[in-house]
Amino acid sequence: MIDCKRSAELLTGLFCALLITSSSGWAQTPVAKSERRPNILMIYVDDLGWRDVGFMGSDFYETPSIDAIANNGLVFTNAYAAAANCAPSRASLLSGQYSPRHKIYNVGTRPRGKTELRRLKHVPGVDILDRKIQTWAQLLQNAGYKTASMGKWHLSHDPKPYGFDVNVGGTRAGMPPRGYYPPHHRAPGLENRPADEYLTDYLSEQAVEFIQANHDRPWLLYLTHFAVHTPIVAKRELVQKYKNKPPGELHSNVEMATMVQSVDDGVGKIMKTLDRLGITDNTVVIFYSDNGGHGPVTDMAPLRGHKGTYYEGGIRVPFSISWPGKIQPGKTDEPIAGVDLFPTLIELAGVEMPDQACDGKSIVGLATGKSKTIGSSDRPRSLFWHFPAYLESTGGRRLRAEQRDPFFRSRPCGVIRQGKWKLIQFFEKGDFELYDLESDMGESKNLVDDQPEIFERLKSELSDWQTEVGADLPTEKNPKFDPAAEAKKLKAFNKQAG
Repeated sequence: MIDCKRSAELLTGLFCALLITSSSGWAQTPVAKSERRPNILMIYVDDLGWRDVGFMGSDFYETPSIDAIANNGLVFTNAYAAAANCAPSRASLLSGQYSPRHKIYNVGTRPRGKTELRRLKHVPGVDILDRKIQTWAQLLQNAGYKTASMGKWHLSHDPKPYGFDVNVGGTRAGMPPRGYYPPHHRAPGLENRPADEYLTDYLSEQAVEFIQANHDRPWLLYLTHFAVHTPIVAKRELVQKYKNKPPGELHSNVEMATMVQSVDDGVGKIMKTLDRLGITDNTVVIFYSDNGGHGPVTDMAPLRGHKGTYYEGGIRVPFSISWPGKIQPGKTDEPIAGVDLFPTLIELAGVEMPDQACDGKSIVGLATGKSKTIGSSDRPRSLFWHFPAYLESTGGRRLRAEQRDPFFRSRPCGVIRQGKWKLIQFFEKGDFELYDLESDMGESKNLVDDQPEIFERLKSELSDWQTEVGADLPTEKNPKFDPAAEAKKLKAFNKQAG
């Protein structure tokens, strides 16, 4: 187990935050405004791909407000989601634990894809985040922060028991309840909304109101937009603008462009609110995505893959963190993952780490210039993924040829990235793929045979990690698997592909 306590040194010199213990837990000691612990704003966008924002190279989507955050902060070009799809990624973000610890492996626990095409029985896992696992929201709430979750939750029926004072729209739903325009079914805070109100806009307005109401105390806002998850529903007022705009070489989807702009417009309003209230300099802003972009409507080129795959396009995502006067603007290629946010937020708030497993490492030292790397300087640290299940294919015609798969977006697999090297283990046949991401970002050449020493080292480390965290390995064969059905499907796919 990685000991995150060692990485979570209290930033007393930065915050001068004083905490006292009472019978009811932690309580905040009043301090001068200049000494107050920083506010934390996490803008977490659903299914936003690595290149779906301007600061990462989109040539069609418009994100000036998001780009401004990135330009004023530190951009991590090798930032990863903790999983290639929504629920496990969010569980790891909230817990600081890799998926084998919290056991949320997929969206739901049922088998995905056609039975006759699955070689193995999947590992179902669970679909509710264990209440025994403390989240960073609970720890900050107990330390006196006013906390809010606005938008997608997806880990239980209600985010409030996990450390949030306010919940707007959060349920078990993995996509907008009945779409981006009302009615929104029974989602808390979304009842009886005007028929022409776009959901993304409303969540941003609620974020502004929360900040205004709590500007004189430390607050944590987890703004977890449903956008840009399916259904792809355009914001009506913006459609003509993007129809009139020349398509880019990378992106051209009009509906997607309006959804991205709605997120960005809301970010702009929030940042102006921080300025107006005079709290910009005391607010840490994190911009992040839960997994790669939805392949049929966007593109992460030159990355291979898209949401649901464990190639780079499915897990590498845009990420920036800003804190005026504390974090120097720039870029870093240091790899980080969703599990790192737990110790990072704990350190930012000056709170002690709880006595539970944590797989992440704080990025505060790197972001503030106190350290040059995360982990030891003599050897790159390893990042891991574990997916013992299946995700059905998204189809093909709207994907680049190399993105298409007739069967599944992802089969059961395990992944390790260490430095420039990435190894993928496929559990069905026991085969591996090794890539040099420095020279082959698109994962086009498997180097297992060319780099036997590196392959064996990473293979061994991945196996050791799986044992350490108690990873559920899918080993039981599926008796309903039909080789003839697989061959027929492949033949039809190849014929269609020409």
